[in-house]
Amino acid sequence: MIVILRPDATEEQLKHLVEKAEKLGLKAHISRGVERTIIGFIGPEDVLRVTPLEVFPGVERVMPVLSPFKLVSREFKKDDSVIDLGHGVKIGGKKVIVMAGPCSIEGHDSLVSVAKKVKQMGATVLRGGAFKPRTSPYDFQGLGEEGLKYLSEAAQKVGIATITEIMDPRDVALVAKYADILQVGARNMQNFTLLKEVGMTKKPVMLKRGISATIKEWLMSAEYILSEGNFSVMLCERGIRTFETYTRNTLDINAVAVVKQLSHLPIVVDPSHGTGKWGLVSAASRAAVAAGCDGLMVEVHENPEEALSDGAQSLLPDNFNNLMQDLKKIAAAVSREI
Repeated sequence: MIVILRPDATEEQLKHLVEKAEKLGLKAHISRGVERTIIGFIGPEDVLRVTPLEVFPGVERVMPVLSPFKLVSREFKKDDSVIDLGHGVKIGGKKVIVMAGPCSIEGHDSLVSVAKKVKQMGATVLRGGAFKPRTSPYDFQGLGEEGLKYLSEAAQKVGIATITEIMDPRDVALVAKYADILQVGARNMQNFTLLKEVGMTKKPVMLKRGISATIKEWLMSAEYILSEGNFSVMLCERGIRTFETYTRNTLDINAVAVVKQLSHLPIVVDPSHGTGKWGLVSAASRAAVAAGCDGLMVEVHENPEEALSDGAQSLLPDNFNNLMQDLKKIAAAVSREI
């Protein structure tokens, strides 16, 4: 249920409405816009048949939410959400942000080196995994807290925001201590305990789409995070599993347009995981920007041949620089910026 307040509604009227609804078992989520304040109520809406919210002072209109993902939907918030990622970086506006860096954090010096290069080339967020979920238990699993320290130190030296993956609810506080953005990976899209934990933080969260998840399931997972009070959530399309085996995944460019219709949350595209081949990353990136994405996540490594993970889909710095130049032209063509 969505309640739209009158422009002249007072704070006392807002407080009274929220208190009454909470007594009825509803949870209130307040969104303050330039002209209107909107309240989203989550819970058993049948109780409102006894106490209709339309009668409360300050209420202009009450609307039922038809989407199962209430807080994520355009019905709840018409305008695009703009999220502050730290270090002066925002996502959801005119500027398309680029997150770049190695799949795995392998060492301090190598991370600082690539961080300097990608920032100079236009990236505003440094990516790097400290906890790596791998299909094989014998593959490199990441450096853990040591890697998080390297990520934080690189960010301080270079002056760039950071993102890294969180895998375990028990590690949320630890990862939040070092990183600006918490990434929930594809394998954990429906790890509801983890979603609730990151929802209780104040950190921005990037939620990747599961390898076989529908868009509805993906948005419902985002709803878990928002329902805990964290509205700083962005979605990430990273390809889904289909019958096609030539590429690592099938990058669903359709998802960008669909999410823009259904939700106010920013959407990022990961062309590296979406294709699995460095030679296809640039083409997929250009398509994503043309389709209207708000950000890209690109894997960049100075020596992909010796990368401990995902070397086959990592761009060399020079190739990344060429991509950034191309993206500026495409962004301008669709009234965006890089």
